[in-house]
Amino acid sequence: MLPSFAAQIRHVGGCQHALICFTQTCPDGIRTRRANTEFSGNFLNNVPVLQWARHATREEYGRLSQHRGAHGWGGVDYNTLVDALSVLNSSANWQMLDDWKDRSNNSECIRCAVVGSGGILKDSKRGAEIDSHHYVFRTNGAVIKGFEKDVGSRTTHYTFSTNTLMNSIRAYAGVGFKAPPVAKETRYIFLPDHDRDYLLMKAAATHTLVERGPERNRDPASFFGKDVSAEKVKMYHPDFVRYLRNRFLRSATLKTKYKDIYRPSTGAVMLLVALHTCDKVSAYGFMTPDYMKYSDHYYDKKQKSVVFFKNHDLRMEMALWQRLHQAGLIQLYMRQ
Repeated sequence: MLPSFAAQIRHVGGCQHALICFTQTCPDGIRTRRANTEFSGNFLNNVPVLQWARHATREEYGRLSQHRGAHGWGGVDYNTLVDALSVLNSSANWQMLDDWKDRSNNSECIRCAVVGSGGILKDSKRGAEIDSHHYVFRTNGAVIKGFEKDVGSRTTHYTFSTNTLMNSIRAYAGVGFKAPPVAKETRYIFLPDHDRDYLLMKAAATHTLVERGPERNRDPASFFGKDVSAEKVKMYHPDFVRYLRNRFLRSATLKTKYKDIYRPSTGAVMLLVALHTCDKVSAYGFMTPDYMKYSDHYYDKKQKSVVFFKNHDLRMEMALWQRLHQAGLIQLYMRQ
């Protein structure tokens, strides 16, 4: 029998399951600081960060099927949804930082590094600093081999959608990205956009081949390694992604003909999730006002300009990172 929702949000090892995971002792962490910033009214503490078996009900499906893509379950068959989420039924699936009790070492604060792929990281020599954090978040084309001195080598959380993962493998295979980082400490956080995300997630958690869709008959071990387990797999809740869009990144794009495709970038979701689950957040490789000085990615073999698409508002995201940095809620790596 699954625990009640009230039981889910009780503190265990300093974490509120599925919601937030701040420690109770960090004297100057994000939870303390945010009350005195311009963002004090942005935060809601009752929006689940992750979805799991408990959420797959007819009532929730009726509500969330009204929203498509990363913001809901529209376009995902109910039986597919229930079948997939049923494998996410352990405490690890509804805690973002499920092993904090084991790795805390009596630390007062949960320190997280969030690593993007921006060219600003090239020759930064920040690798050891990044790896010194309790948790290291990465996303999409997380090319590490050969760049460890600049970007570190550890990955505790890898955020992706199936679409962005496959696109990254195709686009960045030439620089060494053939699959996500694989390590004992690595957790895989799906940002579901389509039913293919639920199908791949279920296959990964159950060590079976993908049943149907573009990845039909693919072995998830080829992406996540042979030791992947249900306890290492998590899924963002669409309510949380919609909350991030509405309260932190409400772009003017929502008033245009592109409103239905707009959503925060995968990197933005990852950074904002860290803002909601860690006590201290350092961000590396994210866009800064001098972005034109750098190549699009730190691993580009030739200089490439940043490309802007209508489905994301990267300039708005850049402005948000500056404001969060100035408010003392994140420490943003900048060259200036």
